[in-house]
Amino acid sequence: MPPQSGVSARTGNSWMSQDYVIEVPGQYPRRCVFRVFGEDRIRQFNIQNGDDLTVSFDIDAHEYQGRWFNDIRAFNVTRGQDPSMAGAPVGAAPVGAAPFPPQQPVAAAPVAAQPAAAPFPPAQEAPAGEGSADDLPF
Repeated sequence: MPPQSGVSARTGNSWMSQDYVIEVPGQYPRRCVFRVFGEDRIRQFNIQNGDDLTVSFDIDAHEYQGRWFNDIRAFNVTRGQDPSMAGAPVGAAPVGAAPFPPQQPVAAAPVAAQPAAAPFPPAQEAPAGEGSADDLPF
């Protein structure tokens, strides 16, 4: 997508960012929009349409006027598929491969049986004669 730029109202410094759409091919391709922030990183990554890339990114969310928005920012881009992605953290997705590599099963240690704790405290009953005619506890 076209680059965006401006001047920070808080610091007075200029900034630049550019959004890209990454696609993980397959029978049901998945797409994700991510952002590269900073003119130096945009030039360094030099992302072109059709490139086979491995993109590492951070995912964050922020609230604006009562609505929540995801922010996915790339912090590293490498050409081709990275063979070290086998144990990649969540958020590192190579193009052309499954974004989350299959995990090896882990054997669980035996645990002594313990009674399950109640997830919520019991509801309090309203005193007789008070409240409304329905059976709701509030």
